Amino acid sequence: MELYATATQGDTVHGLGPAFRHGMATVRGVRLHYVEGGHGRPLLLIPGWPQSWYAWRDVMPALAAAGHRVIAVDPRGMGDSDHPPTGYDTATVAADLHALVQHLGLTDDGPIDVVGHDVGGWIAFAYAADWPADVRRLGLMEAALLGVSPPPPAGIPSDAVNVRTWHFAFNRLPDLPEMLVAGREREYLGWLFAQRAAKPWVFTPQVLDEYTRVYTQPGGARTAFAYYRAGASEEALAQNRQRAARGLPMPVLAIGGELSVGAALKDTLRPLAPQLQGEVIPACGHFVMEECPDAVLAQLLPFLAGA
Repeated sequence: MELYATATQGDTVHGLGPAFRHGMATVRGVRLHYVEGGHGRPLLLIPGWPQSWYAWRDVMPALAAAGHRVIAVDPRGMGDSDHPPTGYDTATVAADLHALVQHLGLTDDGPIDVVGHDVGGWIAFAYAADWPADVRRLGLMEAALLGVSPPPPAGIPSDAVNVRTWHFAFNRLPDLPEMLVAGREREYLGWLFAQRAAKPWVFTPQVLDEYTRVYTQPGGARTAFAYYRAGASEEALAQNRQRAARGLPMPVLAIGGELSVGAALKDTLRPLAPQLQGEVIPACGHFVMEECPDAVLAQLLPFLAGA
C-alpha cells in the first residue's frame, strides 16, 4: 500500500483510493485530523499507542463497502492532529471526540458506532460511558482498562507478560522516556512492533516509515507518553471506576489476540456490559487490525450489522 505523505484537507488518501479523503476540524481549540470514506451509518475508529489512524487502513475499505461512513480519527497528540501540552486524560479526549461528532453532524440521524484499539480502547470506553447517547454499538480491542482491569499478580512477571506490560511503568516516568527515545524513534517503534506482534512482518519498512513520521513530529513522543501519565493518575483511575459502576448499556464487542490480551478484555467487561460479545483471534498478537484484518472484519462486520 502506498504511503500517504501529508494530511491536507480534502486530499485523497493514497493507497485507499478516491473514496477516502483527509479531513481537519478544530474543536475545543484543538485541530483534529481524520480520514473519512463511505456512506451510511457513521463508524468512528480510534487508534492506540504508538500509532495513528493508519492502523485501520487494512479494514477501512471493507467497512465502507459494507455500508458504513468510516471516520478514522487521530485524537489529540496522535498522528497529524494537534499536540497540545495538556489534556490527555480520557475525559478530555472523549469530550474532544464528542465535539468532533457534533461538528461533523454524525449523530444527526441517531447514535453512531465506535471502535477503539489499545489506548483508543481507553478513549472509546470513556466516550461510550460519558456520552452513551452518542454510541449505538461499541467495539474494544486489545486494551487493559486502567482502574477496571484486574492488576497483574504480585511477583516477577514471566518473560511473555513482561514484554506485554513493561511499557505501562516506563511510559509514566517523567522526562526519561523522551530522553532515551529522542533520535532513536524508528528503532524504538520497530522493537515494539516486533516484540508485541505475532506477525511482525506486516510492519514493513514502509509502514514503519509512516509511524516514525508521526511519532517524530514536534511533541509526538511527549504526547504519546502523556496518555499513560494521565491515564494512571488517581483522578483518572477514579473516573474509570465510576464509569464501570455506571456500566455500558449498548452492545459491546471485545476482541483480543490469542497471543496477547486473549479473553482478558471480555472478562473485564462482563460485569459492566450486559450485551457483551467477545472473541479471541487465533495466532494473533496485539496489533489485530494489521496482523489479522480478515479475522477482525469477520467479527466486526456482523456485530455492526446488528439491529
